[in-house]
Amino acid sequence: MQETSTKDSETDTKVIDEGVEKGLKGLTPEKIELVINQVLKNETGARLKLYIDTCMRCSLCADACSFFLSNDRAPEFSPAGKVKQTLHEMIRLKGKVSKDTLRNIVRIAHTECNVCKRCSMYCPFGIDIAYMILLVRRICHKLEITPLYIQDTVNSHAATMNQMWVKEDEWIDTLQWQEEDAREEFENLRIPLDKDGADIMYSVIAPEPKFQAGLIYQSAVIHHAADINWTMPSFPGWDNSNMAMFTGDYEISGRIAKAHYEAATKLHVKKIVMGECGHAFRSVFDVGNRWMGWAMPPVDVIHAIEFYHYLLTSGRIKIKDKFKETVTLHDPCNISRGRGLHDKARELVDMLCESFIEMTPNKEHNYCCGAGGGAINCGPPWKINRMVNNREKADQIKRTGAKVLIAPCHNCHSGLEDILHYYDQDMEVKFFGDLIFNAMDKTIYKGGE
Repeated sequence: MQETSTKDSETDTKVIDEGVEKGLKGLTPEKIELVINQVLKNETGARLKLYIDTCMRCSLCADACSFFLSNDRAPEFSPAGKVKQTLHEMIRLKGKVSKDTLRNIVRIAHTECNVCKRCSMYCPFGIDIAYMILLVRRICHKLEITPLYIQDTVNSHAATMNQMWVKEDEWIDTLQWQEEDAREEFENLRIPLDKDGADIMYSVIAPEPKFQAGLIYQSAVIHHAADINWTMPSFPGWDNSNMAMFTGDYEISGRIAKAHYEAATKLHVKKIVMGECGHAFRSVFDVGNRWMGWAMPPVDVIHAIEFYHYLLTSGRIKIKDKFKETVTLHDPCNISRGRGLHDKARELVDMLCESFIEMTPNKEHNYCCGAGGGAINCGPPWKINRMVNNREKADQIKRTGAKVLIAPCHNCHSGLEDILHYYDQDMEVKFFGDLIFNAMDKTIYKGGE
């Protein structure tokens, strides 16, 4: 089995991804050429041609990329450099690409780009490089050379409509378990399942029932305290994550979005409130609706930041004690650059915390966590490379000197924890929900009063 070079002189790590290698083994030159040309001819159009013909190789996108900065400004890590090594090679060779080249292409497209779109902000023509990298991933998907771990996640989506192989009875049992625990503190608290006509459907990503059930407990307490008319579906569609969106499996990605919207419409809810996850919000609010042919979602969709902001500013949640440790805030790409929630996030920080230090850069200019775009989901084989490629993010966090890092996104939360451990930084990562749960005045809600 051939090894995949990471181009990383610091670690000199050679990564073997079993999923990629198995897929490559089954490919023929004819199959490679056929699939590449089919995608380029039948699934693209004026948009791709415009981007390819417009790029002036000016390198203004380079400094926008944290991978480029983390790797001592090596040209191959610049956004334009990554496109040149992947999509441009496929076009230049008219699909006649070798297996060794494909192996290199998979590594670049899946593990050296977070499709965060920061580079597009600095391109003088607004070229969407993320779109081109995702197109490369689409080709990799159709060639069946997607990295093993993220492909397994997509397989779980296909089989269970959630990314963690959570069975329906396990999902319901977890909600009942969290409700029982919460009722020991708030005797009238309920996690209403399948309530018809509720004001909101609250949706989460599958790692919560699988590994972080306490976050569901916290959310239930917040909903109860705020006297929200809410529900959660007992059936598939409760998981709002969508890793197929990042592997180029449009078919499964569409099924996931459809199931989520159908859950909301079946329950006749007025609004979907999504938990603290950025890619999930992007997949439902901005990608899933368009896959279904809608300009906007058929049901109002808001992120947890917007929901929490409403609860605190309306007085439905009373804050007893502000958080006293110094905090800094990470702006997730998909809800800051993608949705513009960075100002509301800072208003939340002001309402919840006594001491706040900004990252530099920040808001829509913030660097990606390095885990997004499916990078963290490519799994353990690629973790060391992900850490080295996140050196710039580690430096950005360290410069704040804060004790606590707020990350209102699951992938960001996990990716930033990895960075802090790898770079030996003494900082704790929290969600906004953690802060609200600990800062709110719970005494006035005892007994459901």
